[in-house]
Amino acid sequence: MTQIDASDKDIYIKNIETLFDTAEMNELVALYSALPLLTYPEQWLFRATDAVRSNMGFVFDAIALHNPYPERYFSEAAWNQLVLKTIFNDKPINFIEGLQSRANAELALTLSDFAHERWAAGRSVPAQVWRLVGPFLNDSLLNDLTHLFESGQLLNQQAAALAASESGYEPAIALLSQYPELKKSVTSGELTWANLE
Repeated sequence: MTQIDASDKDIYIKNIETLFDTAEMNELVALYSALPLLTYPEQWLFRATDAVRSNMGFVFDAIALHNPYPERYFSEAAWNQLVLKTIFNDKPINFIEGLQSRANAELALTLSDFAHERWAAGRSVPAQVWRLVGPFLNDSLLNDLTHLFESGQLLNQQAAALAASESGYEPAIALLSQYPELKKSVTSGELTWANLE
């Protein structure tokens, strides 16, 4: 695909669109994986966001995981949808390129709502979710960290400790101080988000 002549934009786009329209599954995976390499990258934004809504797991993975295209070109709303669907599908969010740089307050609030729904249904929430909440902690979100610390589950407590330590939010730092062993693990660098992947 990188060898296709891109000097005539209309012909180039038509050729790439034909590849998408006629591709079978493995070819679609290759095409979505290659989006960052294509000329006129914004041209493929609709296809990329449409792939996020796809029920084809391999196609979703090709756009969501190890692919810099969403980080560079997705709107905040499209980005948030990608992250949420990755979590909903039990995929590892640490494989999303730009996960930290594209974190945002709206996503943090949505993840809190998601967590409350899961908890109400007696289900767990992946510990990695909280890495996207820490930078946006407020009084409401602090209650989620309290819930995690009080859960008695080590992964939850570790996630809460990491989120609190990264927040710079004084009430969260004070909460973390109530758990000196966890605070020590974070401060020493022994505990990082990599431990929860």
